[in-house]
Amino acid sequence: MELKRVVVTGLGAITPLGNTVPETWDSLLKGVSGAGPITRFDASKFKTRFACEVKNYDPNNYFDKKEARKYDLFAQFALIAAKEAIEDAALDTQKENLDRIGVIWGAGIGGIGTFEHEVVEFAEGDGTPRFNPFFIPKMISDLSAGHISILYGFRGPNYCTVAACASSTNAIADAFNLIRLGKADAFVCGGSEAAITPAGVGGFNAMHALSTRNEDYATASRPFSKSRDGFVIAEGGACLILEELDHALARGAKIYAEVAGVGLSADAYHMTAPQPEGLGATAVMKNTLEDAGMKPEDIDYINVHGTSTGLGDLAEVKAIKNVFGEHAYDLNISSTKSQTGHLLGAAGAIEAIVGVLSVVNDIVPATINFTEGDEDPEIDYKLNFTFNKAQKRLVRATLSNTFGFGGHNASVIVKKWQANS
Repeated sequence: MELKRVVVTGLGAITPLGNTVPETWDSLLKGVSGAGPITRFDASKFKTRFACEVKNYDPNNYFDKKEARKYDLFAQFALIAAKEAIEDAALDTQKENLDRIGVIWGAGIGGIGTFEHEVVEFAEGDGTPRFNPFFIPKMISDLSAGHISILYGFRGPNYCTVAACASSTNAIADAFNLIRLGKADAFVCGGSEAAITPAGVGGFNAMHALSTRNEDYATASRPFSKSRDGFVIAEGGACLILEELDHALARGAKIYAEVAGVGLSADAYHMTAPQPEGLGATAVMKNTLEDAGMKPEDIDYINVHGTSTGLGDLAEVKAIKNVFGEHAYDLNISSTKSQTGHLLGAAGAIEAIVGVLSVVNDIVPATINFTEGDEDPEIDYKLNFTFNKAQKRLVRATLSNTFGFGGHNASVIVKKWQANS
């Protein structure tokens, strides 16, 4: 069968760098760090006392008080990002066949804040079970997709993808595949996360996964630097509207870019560490290029997973050199997690948006926080990591990588949309 073409027609985001896509993009181009002291709980006794929180967030600006109580924070972020994207795409629910529009939403952890609150309340009580009736619906990861579909009446495929930090890239991949197979006209897809909680931070601290650079938090996320000491946990949500090309053209939608291909693989190695030679990362990038029918030379920019962890950064660099060969030195590479922090299950969606906007605007956001003298002898600095300042260049296509605990790897390529390509 002939596969349908899939384009991006809407974007939405609420991130540590801005509460909309334009605000986030502007901050990314300026090289802003989203890190700051944790305000969501008293972190004074924690090894890590900073994070990339969404700034100036008041749920009452988005929901009435009764409604807000039904949603965990990760679901609030999902609804906010989805609303911006749906409005950006100008999807008219009065005119669309809602049976042909679906929602696929990624979350690595889901409602951990709700879970903590309810369990602590019970543990500190007299043993009488007085749980909130919204406890389970607020906690389970799939409810964000459910909430979005209920609010807008989308009756197409509806579910949650859970693959740790690759969750929302898996959501994009599934939406892309279902559209090109003719199973839907459009999807609301993306991810959200709100794990800046005592258990979230404490749990990652116990794994030695987070940076503990408490006195210099603004530069704590420093991918590809010798002194990197872990990722900076972040929160937020991001959404893309993927749409079948003819459907988008028929309704006169603006088209940002075309989704060219997706890829998935597994490390099959360790529950938290990457395969040291980057074999899983190599496989997923090769799979994505093959799916897109593209050559390594067709890619101009890679938004890397680049979490600022010792093993992860090294494995991804090895994989890029394995896949791209000499063309690796002509690429721009950047880790926008150096600015946003690591949004966990939402990371893939916000980084896919970065890829789309890079293609649209011919500019690559920076990997910030690198300083001369902090070179890792195991990293090849002949590669262009786009250190510290955004760079203008022709961006025909971008590849975005996301790798999750459990060895889950997912990548997506977006390219400039051309009517006759």
